[in-house]
Amino acid sequence: MRVRLGYVAIALNLPKTTSSSNVTYTLFKKLPSEKRQLEKLKTTTLNNLNNLYKILKYNVEQGIHFYRITSALVPLATHPEVSNWDYRRIFKKDFERLGSFIKENKLRVDTHPNEFNVLNSSKPTVVDNSIKNLQFHVKLFEDMNYPLGKMVLHVGSGEGGKALAIERFISNFEKVPAEIGRRLMLENDDKTFTTAETLELCKSLKLPMVLDVHHHNCNNNGENLEDLLGEILATWDKEQLPPKMHFSSPKDGALDRK
Repeated sequence: MRVRLGYVAIALNLPKTTSSSNVTYTLFKKLPSEKRQLEKLKTTTLNNLNNLYKILKYNVEQGIHFYRITSALVPLATHPEVSNWDYRRIFKKDFERLGSFIKENKLRVDTHPNEFNVLNSSKPTVVDNSIKNLQFHVKLFEDMNYPLGKMVLHVGSGEGGKALAIERFISNFEKVPAEIGRRLMLENDDKTFTTAETLELCKSLKLPMVLDVHHHNCNNNGENLEDLLGEILATWDKEQLPPKMHFSSPKDGALDRK
């Protein structure tokens, strides 16, 4: 069996090279003019895009063919008060360059929208904002012309009990645009939804499951992971990509969530 290892975020051998430089809305509003605001967004985004290209190039040189792209690549891309930020048009060629490099070198990339994206929230505004943020990730892949791009998401909140929370996820999932739904993967988390619970939801919605081994060690009901592995892998049977799993080295032991 061929295993392709990858990683997320920073390449330690590339000092001061991050694709996650941010512009807070507070700083954005303090800038004296719309021109200065736009210049700040453009400068930061271009630096992020160039650094992402540098990271991907480094990965190819090191024989690393899997990478998780940051959700912070384009600052304030989905902020409701930033309406004139046409980053897709401005950086069209930069996104295309990234996509061409990814495809030419047979890389695999995906994203992991942050924990504020809660598709099963009981609050409609949270669900709406989550869908908006997921749409941003879809647009990244579209602008890169990278049809294999997928997004990892946790099931989310356990509010009201897990059974009700899973019902909300299913109900809200049925409302998301198709271009989001076909790119989603679900991952078990370290506090709320176990491997077995996430697996059952994936089977119900016909979504691929990303097994996080460390999360399973932190959050399980005594299930033997080997007993679940075959069914987890089977959720990828109709996918173009092979299964993905997460492995990590906790700071203070196997059950440390840090």
